[in-house]
Amino acid sequence: MLKLNNLSVSVGKKQILSNIDFQFEPDKVYAVMGPNGSGKSTLGYSIAGHPAYEVTSGQIVFNNEDITEEEPEKRAEKGIFLSFQSPLQIAGVTVFQLLRLALEGKVDPLELRNKINRIAKELKIRDELLNRSLNEGASGGERKKLELLQAVVLDPKFLILDEIDTGVDVDALKIIGSYIDKIKKGRTIVLITHYNRILKYIKPDYVLVLVNGRLVKVGKKDLAHQIEEQGYESLNSNL
Repeated sequence: MLKLNNLSVSVGKKQILSNIDFQFEPDKVYAVMGPNGSGKSTLGYSIAGHPAYEVTSGQIVFNNEDITEEEPEKRAEKGIFLSFQSPLQIAGVTVFQLLRLALEGKVDPLELRNKINRIAKELKIRDELLNRSLNEGASGGERKKLELLQAVVLDPKFLILDEIDTGVDVDALKIIGSYIDKIKKGRTIVLITHYNRILKYIKPDYVLVLVNGRLVKVGKKDLAHQIEEQGYESLNSNL
């Protein structure tokens, strides 16, 4: 699905990621963990093609195609989606209007509206939020649900969820986790997280640990439990 070949990334003159080698497979869920400043979000932004994140060496290969130099829009068209840590409020634009613009000419508007309403119901998003400006008056959990709704409607094959559990209460977290588990078939899902909270509701196939911009450990879901109980210092031999 997506392969990182010796990937190094800088922001300005500062190198953030160093020599990341990894292959993400379809129908798998990956949790990317690490302490603050370890490069987790940088990894997501780099895959999505954010222009501030410069690939200084290596490649990003998606479905056997080198996309290292491609614009974010082209990557999105190919099926890569990145959610934001802090979803923005967009004045005067509802989620329906935003998605209608993104899918113009591809989906019938009535079909799109019905799909949005169905997914919103499953995620327990209040109707009034769908009719307001995007994220207006929405709590942290509601913003993350709306972000997930957008992702599912756009139907990406490679879905990066950056801190989908931050600012989310227990009830919303359970709904989000259960829904991610439901939609994982046919996709690669990457969960970027500081904590083990979301992993109680969706079991990752693999856990990747970044420290100081390097991939220091790859393991199964038990690795997340080890980190929660013992901290990143328990991986000291790899640091």
